[in-house]
Amino acid sequence: MAQPLVKKDDDRDDEAEYSPFLGIEKGAVLQEARVFNDPQLDPRRCSQVITKLLYLLNQGESFTKVEATEVFFAVTKLFQSRDIGLRRMVYLMIKELSPSADEVIIVTSSLMKDMNSKTDMYRANAIRVLCRITDGTLLTQIERYLKQAIVDKNPVVASAALVSGIHLLQTNPEIVKRWSNEVQEAVQSRAALVQFHALALLHQIRQNDRLAVSKLVTSLTRGTVRSPLAQCLLIRYTSQVIRESGSTQTGDRPFYDFLEGCLRHKAEMVIFEAARAITELNGVTSRELTPAITVLQLFLSSSKPVLRFAAVRTLNKVAMTHPMAVTNCNIDMESLISDQNRSIATLAITTLLKTGNESSVDRLMKQITNFMSDIADEFKIVVVEAIRSLCLKFPLKYRSLMNFLSNILREEGGFEYKKAIVDSIVILIRDIPDAKESGLLHLCEFIEDCEFTYLSTQILHFLGIEGPKTSDPSKYIRYIYNRVHLENATVRASAVSTLAKFGALVDSLKPRIFVLLRRCLFDSDDEVRDRATLYINTLGGDGSVVETDKDVKDFLFGSLDLPLVNLETSLKTYEPSEEPFDINSVPKEIKSQPLAEKKAPGKKPTGLGAPPAAPISTVDAYEKLFSSIPEFANFGKLFKSSAPVELTEAETEYSVNAVKHIFDSNVVFQYNCTNTIPDQLLENVTVIVDSSEAEEFAEVLSKPIRSLPYDTPGQTFVAFEKPEGVPAVGKFSNMLKFIVKEVDPTTGETEDDGVEDEYQLEDLEVVAADYMLKVGVSNFRNAWESMGDDFERVDEYGLGPRESLAEAVSAVINLLGMQPCEGTKNVTSDQLMRGTW
Repeated sequence: MAQPLVKKDDDRDDEAEYSPFLGIEKGAVLQEARVFNDPQLDPRRCSQVITKLLYLLNQGESFTKVEATEVFFAVTKLFQSRDIGLRRMVYLMIKELSPSADEVIIVTSSLMKDMNSKTDMYRANAIRVLCRITDGTLLTQIERYLKQAIVDKNPVVASAALVSGIHLLQTNPEIVKRWSNEVQEAVQSRAALVQFHALALLHQIRQNDRLAVSKLVTSLTRGTVRSPLAQCLLIRYTSQVIRESGSTQTGDRPFYDFLEGCLRHKAEMVIFEAARAITELNGVTSRELTPAITVLQLFLSSSKPVLRFAAVRTLNKVAMTHPMAVTNCNIDMESLISDQNRSIATLAITTLLKTGNESSVDRLMKQITNFMSDIADEFKIVVVEAIRSLCLKFPLKYRSLMNFLSNILREEGGFEYKKAIVDSIVILIRDIPDAKESGLLHLCEFIEDCEFTYLSTQILHFLGIEGPKTSDPSKYIRYIYNRVHLENATVRASAVSTLAKFGALVDSLKPRIFVLLRRCLFDSDDEVRDRATLYINTLGGDGSVVETDKDVKDFLFGSLDLPLVNLETSLKTYEPSEEPFDINSVPKEIKSQPLAEKKAPGKKPTGLGAPPAAPISTVDAYEKLFSSIPEFANFGKLFKSSAPVELTEAETEYSVNAVKHIFDSNVVFQYNCTNTIPDQLLENVTVIVDSSEAEEFAEVLSKPIRSLPYDTPGQTFVAFEKPEGVPAVGKFSNMLKFIVKEVDPTTGETEDDGVEDEYQLEDLEVVAADYMLKVGVSNFRNAWESMGDDFERVDEYGLGPRESLAEAVSAVINLLGMQPCEGTKNVTSDQLMRGTW
């Protein structure tokens, strides 16, 4: 229908592309549609008008009810034409207009006449249109014709009936399920498309019956499915049966021989589908993978780009879990680095980075260097992430990989690409201690020419945390101070803060920092001057006496002891007067997130988007909170606070999450509650906790919420006593209890009388991980050997079935709540093959 976009003038390369439909208007086309009413129909002219109408509909143009009706009735008059091409356009137009039930009657007789026509093209199209516009009542009348069409000798008619059945199964499943015998017969058809469509429909009819699907797969795998398309479908259904059987051992795995046999099929699509199915089997072994990897390796050298792409993408996925099984393909994949298709080249590079060994790293880096300049930023990001993983896998190769990242960081690229590189360098600095100094220098060199303000400020912030911990912090001062002179106000202010952090943590640099900060007092920007003044006073550079170094470090590195939202609200409501703003007047209660603002959990942030490893912690804020509550003042120092645990679903009447606070002899549950019903006020809100499954805990006090209006978060606390110094565990069931009072939506007045009510919450568990603080250890072996037997505890934990060793390692880390040391959280390819960690 719509012609492809062409050039007006092939001799002018800068000429804009255009469409033959450019500039057409609905009104003009509707006027042209009057040609359908001519006594002497012009099939060519009518087809052109229908083409324009279809173009408008597919571009989202809406027709009014009157316009659609007029066009529909005009199109029905075209049934009197004998032109086959025009008749096909009429079928398309009727399908797109989706006439109402009253209008369908007009064309039903014509369509049913065509469905019994001697012209097969009429029959097939009439079936498709009828099944598209008909309802259940008319469907029962034409069911007999549809059954006959399914087993028709003409493959076009049979396929039309089968495809219509697939669509009708969504709206009239009971009727379609009665066609099983005819569909079963069509599965044996010699026509490729008929067999394909019949198998798809038969599977959909039986998909809710696992036994019936298993029998279908068993019967077809023993027979001969001629159609390559149907064979691909059968392989997918076979994979589904294998997954549902739950068997992971080669000897017991059903249908594996069938999949392996399909690797020798003459059709390339069947071979690839079988190879992909084998690689995706749960718990697949190296022995099972070998035949699939062999055929994929052959595809890597195919002359067809689609086969090369399919093979390298599948091998890329296999390399994530079985890198050693893919190493035999490395030579073939190296030749794909120079492939004209950049998607293939990128997948080849990332696969090689996953399967390569330590000795091949340098050679790969040379090949990638030439490759990077020829690909788009989105592909470059994939390569950068693969290089980061490779560096964590082989920490001793950090120099060459860090140099590579530094070199590409200075090349041209967009923000996301640059951020991916900076994030990778930051992660390597955090995880590989030896890479810290060189990595920081690379970041310093980058901000000399960085054009992105966000990246510059984040690097300066990170530099202020990690720089003072290096052997020679003074070498970073020049880079930082240069930002004060050569950047915009935002970066200059960030550089001033970074200088102050160096002055606070490195005593030998403090006099030099004072000199630099005093120079910043003459900056043209208010915030830069204010920060310089503040930090000079804080560090004692103006001759004032600072109480302790701890006060300075708490000010520069510590977290704010009150929620920023509360501070912002208080500042907005503050009216200027003779009395200064009192920060102690800001509420210190930590507000839970309103239900409307809750978002789905995303990926854990990494790199610069992750929380810094410096001493910034929510524990400080919680400590200040508990010190302000008299009931908890004698509990001692807070050891750890957990992340909030959701106790309700997202769309329920009340939103409740809990934070577990661990003290030496006590555990406090903080329940953050939000009332999401506008016409209700909750009073005396408390949580009744059943600790019958936590024998070592004894409830000592409960602090309710006196009033909980709509969408205003509040906190209720329940405190338990436990044996001192013992990591007691247990499960607690929770019931939210409160008094409900109705609120008049017009006046806002609350009724005096209330009704007691309760709401069941999810259970809350205190586990061993709640007593663990993650602490990095630079030399684990020495630290371990220096500890005596008194610090050792032996216990058994069940991880349950896991799909891979990497998943099991992640489960261990989450279960114990400990900090993995020396890169042991990263599972290497050798460990994957040996099954050890």
